[in-house]
Amino acid sequence: MRKILLITFILAIAFKAHSQYKEQVEIDILSGEYWWGGLSAIGHDTPYDSETIESHDLWGDNRGNQAQPLLLSSKGRYVWSESPIKYSFDRGKIIVTTRAGEIKFAKVGENLRDSFDYAVANFFSPNGKIPDKLLFTKPQYNTWIELTYNQNEDDILKYAQAIIDKGYPPGVLMIDDNWQESYGNWEFSSRRFNDPKGMIKKLHDMGFKVMVWICPFVSSDTEIFRYLAKEGMLLLDADRTQEILWANTKNKAAIIRWWNGASACLDLSNPKTQKWFEERLKFLVDAYGVDGFKFDAGDADFYTGNIVSFESDISPNDHTTYFAKLGLQFPLNEYRASWKMAGLPLAQRLRDKNHNWAVLQKLIPDLMSQSMMGYAYTCPDMIGGGEYQSFENSTTIDEELVVRSAQVHALMPMMQFSVAPWRVLSEENNQLCLEAALLHTKMGNQIINLAEEASKTGEPIVKPMALAYPSGGYEMIKDQFMLGNHILVAPVVKKGERKRKVVLPKGKWQADDGKVFSGNRTVEIEVPLSRLPFFTKK
Repeated sequence: MRKILLITFILAIAFKAHSQYKEQVEIDILSGEYWWGGLSAIGHDTPYDSETIESHDLWGDNRGNQAQPLLLSSKGRYVWSESPIKYSFDRGKIIVTTRAGEIKFAKVGENLRDSFDYAVANFFSPNGKIPDKLLFTKPQYNTWIELTYNQNEDDILKYAQAIIDKGYPPGVLMIDDNWQESYGNWEFSSRRFNDPKGMIKKLHDMGFKVMVWICPFVSSDTEIFRYLAKEGMLLLDADRTQEILWANTKNKAAIIRWWNGASACLDLSNPKTQKWFEERLKFLVDAYGVDGFKFDAGDADFYTGNIVSFESDISPNDHTTYFAKLGLQFPLNEYRASWKMAGLPLAQRLRDKNHNWAVLQKLIPDLMSQSMMGYAYTCPDMIGGGEYQSFENSTTIDEELVVRSAQVHALMPMMQFSVAPWRVLSEENNQLCLEAALLHTKMGNQIINLAEEASKTGEPIVKPMALAYPSGGYEMIKDQFMLGNHILVAPVVKKGERKRKVVLPKGKWQADDGKVFSGNRTVEIEVPLSRLPFFTKK
């Protein structure tokens, strides 16, 4: 039996919002040791080693994406805490601190596989469920880039019809921000939707399932704001109460600045608020036929101010978790921000990325970082990038980048279009994006099988080679990944590249073009724009 050396540090001090870090663990990095974890948004910076100088504080900061109080080592060691940690790498030493709770540091084996398996079994075991299968088996289509804040019935139906007309397989259609009357009033805008129920029926008849975008914010000075404030369902600012003539309530709601302005925010630590929000979402399902929800915002940094919540003495990160737990009632879901939700059936998308090659090169390591943190059901942002400003001027769109982005997505757990390839690309390049979508659909059953396995064992659908082959010395490979244990994917992520090198582990590997290679070596292959290289172990 493997001997487990466990060093546990316990700090029994109640959390206070502005307390200083009290518990500290110092770790000497071993020779040849690599570390992963913490933040998926900077997964491209990992793995960390003895030369790394970097520091991150997870308290109130998830960097717009998934966060996990976890560090994993290629030498079979780990760090974990139930509370937000701050971790600093400084030329051979790691310093980990926390404001409350325990910090656990242990050696549980000899390699990355050992430390990962231990973390899954002890800290975020899967629950046997997966998100809606359609998220994996068919492409997703988000209306954001095409419509931005002009979400409306006519253009949504036109976008959906174009998907069908251009030969793309129907999948999940996500109606993004500004379909609603206002934040908090989750009704279809009567100015932009004549018959939302009829629209959704038409989308269903085309073969789509329909998600709508929601967030925890509430537009101030609205009827729903006044109701929620009076009922005590909003976060309060530090004053708690107000003395204003004619005010309908003495409760003084906190106003939080976010990317769409300044709004009040639901206090989801209050069971009454949770029940109200759940009822509003179920109303959309029952009244209109909505199939699921894109849960946006909920980032921990929105809760770092002097706010007062129903549940006292909780961290900003806990508010992120309250929001994330709502999605467990809806198998068709998506989250961009999460805290300690690994192992649960939530689709986790990488944050919006810009339309440039440097960012595309971060896509694979960022998604692999999600996997290393226990988030198996992952989506790599929108094809070509999710920042809508990048697509406002069609002359700045790089067609090659859109094609290569679609190819990177094709063999990941999920792929999501937003900008319409047929609108911004030549017919030839649009055809290449279509081929990527059809490949993903063809591989759908295999991806579902891997998702089902993840729901039982915690094994990631997509993983770094260092996890699949922990003794292979593959820690620094960031431009290829494993789909399961038998498919090695090596997309092109550099502009103009028509040849690339691929590192093959031991064994026989059959390439996408039928050629068979002996492994345990690096091979150079031709990669025309039409090719997504992948290798299946024989």
